[in-house]
Amino acid sequence: MYKILIIEDDMTIAGTLASHLTRWGYEVKYVEDFKNILEETAACSPHLILLDIMLPFFNGFHWCQRIREFSKVPIIFLSSASDNMNIVMAMNMGGDDFVEKPFDLNVLTAKVQALLRRSYSFQGNINVIEHKGLILNMSDASVLYEGARIDLTKNEYKILQCLMERAGKIVSREDIITKLWEDDSFIDDNTLTVNMTRLRKKLDKAGLPDIILTKKGIGYMIKE
Repeated sequence: MYKILIIEDDMTIAGTLASHLTRWGYEVKYVEDFKNILEETAACSPHLILLDIMLPFFNGFHWCQRIREFSKVPIIFLSSASDNMNIVMAMNMGGDDFVEKPFDLNVLTAKVQALLRRSYSFQGNINVIEHKGLILNMSDASVLYEGARIDLTKNEYKILQCLMERAGKIVSREDIITKLWEDDSFIDDNTLTVNMTRLRKKLDKAGLPDIILTKKGIGYMIKE
């Protein structure tokens, strides 16, 4: 089932869109906290976004640009401001299509279906994990925090992925080592300690001190 995220501050429009698209078999969510759009987008990991231009705090152009820092998810702009400048801006910021308000729900649905077909006929889903603003994109192995990329080695990335997939739960050292062995990389207990120390230093430098907790004699966990 494809997931669609609606970023629209008019809750009447958002609710109508959600109800209509749900009837077409899509899993639909709409943003309610417009201060945390980036986090909600990453947490939802949608297959397509419907994005209004006029939003509280920052406009849709801003959020499209920020989303493009970690995701290639298809984006359809929705706006009553349909002059050429807004359409050009929408495309330049990374949008894939533009629909003028007021719109016919059936026409919008047809555009959604067409864009989903074009985007996912020959590729898998874009998987993103988000926790406390830390974004891990498994489609290109990138890690971002507050818009800045954190450069990790392959092993550091795999350790972080292992922990973020089970955020708030203890992951044993044995489980992490097993995860790292999946690609035939040999790593022992001492090597894991070295990699963990480096990973923590990089997260600390990025502004995430102590996000990885040590449970002595058991393993590690991402704190909630």
